[in-house]
Amino acid sequence: MKTDRLQLWDRYRQYLCAPPGLDLRLDPSRMDFDEGFLKKMAPAMDQAFDAMERLEAGDLANPDEQRMVGHYWLRDPERAPSAEIRDAIKETLERIRRFAQDVQSGKIRPTRAARFENLLVIGIGGSALGPQFVSDALGDQVEDPRRALRLFFMDNTDPDGLDRVLAAVRGAPGGLAATLAVVISKSGGTPETRNGMLEAASAYGRSGLAFPPHAAAITSAGSQLDRKAAEEKWLVRFPMWDWVGGRTSELSAVGLVPAALQGIDLDGLLAGARQMDAAARVRDPLRNPAALLALMWHFAGNGKGEKEMVILPYKDRLALLSRYLQQLVMESLGKEKDLDGKVVHQGIAVYGNKGSTDQHAYIQQLRDGLPNFFATFIQVLEDRRGESIEVEPGITSGDYLRGLLLGTRQALYENGRGSITITVRRVDAPAIGRLIALFERAVGLYASLIRINAYHQPGVEAGKKAAASVLALQQKVMADLKGHAGQLRDAEAIARSIGAPEEAETVFHILEHRAANPQLGPLAREGGDPPYTARFGLR
Repeated sequence: MKTDRLQLWDRYRQYLCAPPGLDLRLDPSRMDFDEGFLKKMAPAMDQAFDAMERLEAGDLANPDEQRMVGHYWLRDPERAPSAEIRDAIKETLERIRRFAQDVQSGKIRPTRAARFENLLVIGIGGSALGPQFVSDALGDQVEDPRRALRLFFMDNTDPDGLDRVLAAVRGAPGGLAATLAVVISKSGGTPETRNGMLEAASAYGRSGLAFPPHAAAITSAGSQLDRKAAEEKWLVRFPMWDWVGGRTSELSAVGLVPAALQGIDLDGLLAGARQMDAAARVRDPLRNPAALLALMWHFAGNGKGEKEMVILPYKDRLALLSRYLQQLVMESLGKEKDLDGKVVHQGIAVYGNKGSTDQHAYIQQLRDGLPNFFATFIQVLEDRRGESIEVEPGITSGDYLRGLLLGTRQALYENGRGSITITVRRVDAPAIGRLIALFERAVGLYASLIRINAYHQPGVEAGKKAAASVLALQQKVMADLKGHAGQLRDAEAIARSIGAPEEAETVFHILEHRAANPQLGPLAREGGDPPYTARFGLR
């Protein structure tokens, strides 16, 4: 049901969610729901509010892993279900502040430099996406830029990518000698993070530097990484608790340590999230931005994820928001089964770009292509901190940006494409805290509406197990090649030789990779037209 401009103004006034004092508003008026939808969803929404209350009270919200889900306590420790958890949160936050102050002041210093100048964060998924998003949004909004550490990230196990990061670190002021490495892994056994740590440690060693005096760990107590850091006497260890998932860990030590070392306003981040949490406890969806957002997701995709979510932040500082939300939303909601074990294949695909870059990227398809999405515009009212010039009489660059946002939103609506608009006054620490909490809350409430577990990730674990099986197969392949040194055989023959004929394709890909990297060993490759007929053997 498309409406004219006057009717849209009426819908805007009717449905705008702008909680007093929150400094964030959510406009769902260009999603064509009606009062009937809200009434129909009211019972399910009440159940979602009840589930969220139980979660915050400390219920086992993740039955698969028999653990609580408590990332909300991170910004409001007094709500923690026990004094032990409350005190642990407060103590860790104070330790983070002291550590950052000691590093920035030079009290904690590297072995061959006056002070740490750079920070190398080694992690993957939530251990990197959150810190990257916050750093890109707020990294230059610090009280004393001279003391802030420059950030670099190792967030993959791509050797070439690792080399590029290390080259950038070496080229930074002070190089590796002035670089603090923070290794983040909850289990301590995440292969990508472990590989990054080993690659970094090797680079320090090649520069004549010991790794432990330049290293800090963020991990679970008693994990493999925790034990290694303790035995090798790393600078410090911060905890990751089992009741905080990686994708909701930005306001734990995972995100707060890098933020503090940059000089980002931790109090502002936590206060903004705490304010949003309070607003999200209001049981009236029209006065609760997280509940209203969850309802709009349900409306857009019929509660089945039938439409994708396009994130369009019209602010360069929020360019990484879509990447951050990809993990938060897709890992939380992309589930095969519901709470009753019924196969439902739920999820919402997320992608995005920044405005107005998207005007020259994919807005054409959004307006005229498949109507398989709904858009979420992020509008920031403040253009810049300083003065603006006029690029045309009476018009600034910021006016153009605002015009493009409003024009694009209207153009999409006129072609039957729904959208939500989230507005904040400026991008600062409280605003980022509110945005993080808004989407965390919406994910939890939406998961309750569709009756799935938002807090486990069986698909991720399945992928890890599959990767481990490939590496185990590689060991068998290489052992078999050694036993047949000097012989050239194709992948099928080698697969039969190791007793796994069904794995011929995987064996072929393993051999292709090893042959393309002679530094890994003297593997010969002959023939190969077509490629799968190639023969391989050790010289």
